[in-house]
Amino acid sequence: MFVELLKMAEDAFGEDVVDHVLDNTELANDGVYTAVGNYPCSELVKIVEAFSEYSGISPNVLQVKFGHWMLEHFAEHYSEFFTGKTGSFEMLEAIDLEIHLEVKKLYPDAELPRFETKRMADNHLSMRYSSPRPLVGFCHGLIEACVLRFDEKASISRCPIEHDKMSTKFDIMLEK
Repeated sequence: MFVELLKMAEDAFGEDVVDHVLDNTELANDGVYTAVGNYPCSELVKIVEAFSEYSGISPNVLQVKFGHWMLEHFAEHYSEFFTGKTGSFEMLEAIDLEIHLEVKKLYPDAELPRFETKRMADNHLSMRYSSPRPLVGFCHGLIEACVLRFDEKASISRCPIEHDKMSTKFDIMLEK
């Protein structure tokens, strides 16, 4: 995720700006990340906050944009997970049931978020996102991008779950 976040930042702001922001942000790895490395989420949050400070774009909006970026990355590099899916709800339902199972086979120590879905109606999916990481905006962006990927339109609302500080409920209502 770190490598892709920096690619997105380079695309948006340019390589010189990325270097400047990373040089001026206190990071454990001095802003050097690899695709196979495992880094604390706090570093990702610091990077997002640093780009927020630089750009004036809120951290939440940057996380949403990063969610869009990552869904395109997943679709390009892991197209097999999208094959046969007829809509965004099928794709979102597959996160825990298919995708994360495969990720765990490759990376048994991976600490993945949980996605519990329930179809409330043909056009309404309720999704509970649970993670100790503060990446709700990123998740929101993934959902938005997923809906767009399947040429659908939807309203997406989210609210924290009162008794569970690490969970957020998303309601996705497809327009008919």
